[in-house]
Amino acid sequence: MKLPHRRRFLHLAAGAVALAAVPRIARAQAYPSRPVRIIVGFAAGGGNDIVARLIGQWLSEHLGQPFVVENRPGAGSNIATQAVVNAAPDGYTLLLVGATNAINVSYYQKLNFNFVHDIAPVASITQQPQIMLAVPSFSAKTIPELVDYAKANPGKVNVSSPGVGSISHLAGELFKMMTGVEMVHVPFSGNSPALTALLGGQVEVSIASLPSSIEFIRTGKLRGLAVTSAKRVEALPDVPAVVESVPGYEVSAWYGVGAPKGTPNELIDKLNNKINAGLADPKLKARIADFGGTVFALSPAGFSKFIADETEKWAKVIRAANIKPA
Repeated sequence: MKLPHRRRFLHLAAGAVALAAVPRIARAQAYPSRPVRIIVGFAAGGGNDIVARLIGQWLSEHLGQPFVVENRPGAGSNIATQAVVNAAPDGYTLLLVGATNAINVSYYQKLNFNFVHDIAPVASITQQPQIMLAVPSFSAKTIPELVDYAKANPGKVNVSSPGVGSISHLAGELFKMMTGVEMVHVPFSGNSPALTALLGGQVEVSIASLPSSIEFIRTGKLRGLAVTSAKRVEALPDVPAVVESVPGYEVSAWYGVGAPKGTPNELIDKLNNKINAGLADPKLKARIADFGGTVFALSPAGFSKFIADETEKWAKVIRAANIKPA
């Protein structure tokens, strides 16, 4: 006699679960109902900004609301990150995240937020190698020749970068650790002045972003010694990768989208699906390839693990090289 009552209870319980899911589904279907901001921690025109505008345009076209890029440069992207950490977790304020955020966790000793815990990974977008460069007249034409030259002339090879704590700087420190060479880091305030110093003969080598240097290579003003990615890049197929001479070496700048902690999972999943659909589009893939990037599509969980791994990797380099804010 009790069986019908138990069946009725189970039906009611199942109905309650289904009803609880309805608001979440409706919220995801309705999102976005107004413009969405993508906060970028650097000035307009840089690689971060370009990536944000590319993915923002795609999302605007496919989600029916403007995804507006808002540049908030300063403090190595920490100002922008703080703004998003403090924003409402409703999907309407997003952060263009990148390798800088993973580096900053260990590079800065006192931050008012914890990037790994306070920003929810939404979707990865692209990976982009750095590139080691020299003027064509420099005697070392390859990575093995550079290593031999640096070992024969310890402390006499000067290497410019866009700044202390930048991905380019850390790429150089990792290279020194893995090859045992002694080279002098010369920081500048951006890729442009770092490359100007190389062109002017103030330094022998530079490590810079691919977009900032690719035209110098194509016009023959600079020689690409090697890219720092795990394999050669489509944009410069004749330039080898460092790993071909230094096994295990790999450094890439990377970009993705993050949201404030507590943003509903259904909104994160919707954004992830739309962004990954964009990364599968041949036109968007071609635009990313034009500036030396490769598409990099992960699930939110996969992106979270990647960020954790990158944070740990750069923490080890920062500690070993005793790198501190200038």
